[in-house]
Amino acid sequence: MNIIVLIKQVVATTNVKINHDTGTLIRDGVESIMNPFDEYAIEEGLRIKEKLGGKVTVITMGPPMSKEIIRKAIGMGADEGYLITDKQIAGSDTWATAYTLAQVLKKIGDYQLIITGKQAVDGDTAQVGPEVAACLDLPIISWVRKIEEISETAIRAERLMEDGYDVVESPLPALISVVKEINEPRLESLKGKMKAKKYEPIVWGVGDMPDFDTAQVGLQGSPTRVVKTFTPAREYNGERIEGNAAQAAAVLSQKIKALNIIK
Repeated sequence: MNIIVLIKQVVATTNVKINHDTGTLIRDGVESIMNPFDEYAIEEGLRIKEKLGGKVTVITMGPPMSKEIIRKAIGMGADEGYLITDKQIAGSDTWATAYTLAQVLKKIGDYQLIITGKQAVDGDTAQVGPEVAACLDLPIISWVRKIEEISETAIRAERLMEDGYDVVESPLPALISVVKEINEPRLESLKGKMKAKKYEPIVWGVGDMPDFDTAQVGLQGSPTRVVKTFTPAREYNGERIEGNAAQAAAVLSQKIKALNIIK
């Protein structure tokens, strides 16, 4: 089975800085890592490969330094990796990103399953996976916590819900997004690290994909845009109630009644 895992490089800090002119992240001088949820996606792909055979391919879209997360995936056991990098796709929103990844997948062609993490920790939109499926007209199972059964032609999985889980069956090819409950990602092996150190990912730009419409990518081609970002101001309007517990409770009760919350 040929499995493709979509991964992303994200900044390794909670102190994210935004370019207020473009609405995009400032990555210069900031340590970057693989999106943590994508490690679960890679692990699940590797487990399926160990069960059914085949290969695991990772794809990432980003700046040249994104090669490092591809090498980490190779160290974990992935077979090959593609880096999609081009100035024309810089600043793409989720839909433009999904369009680009879909064009890559169309060119690669031979796959039965696409796996993504449930979301990226920098944007937290959880949109790219479903949008890629929409671009390719593929069935999708989101928030997968367990694959009950999988073959070359079909998959049955448990989809995490707020009140439990659903069991969903789908023909293949399909796309699934996974949650962290699905597995425990393996560490890179020594052999894997040695292979990864020498590995050079396949690098494509928009010119390497037939019929690629550059009008649909980048800042200008993105249907959504970050117009403004700001940190909400903290307001402290609390009131200290003096007295013992009984006195404080009586005062608090009167204040709540005055708000008509309770009678």
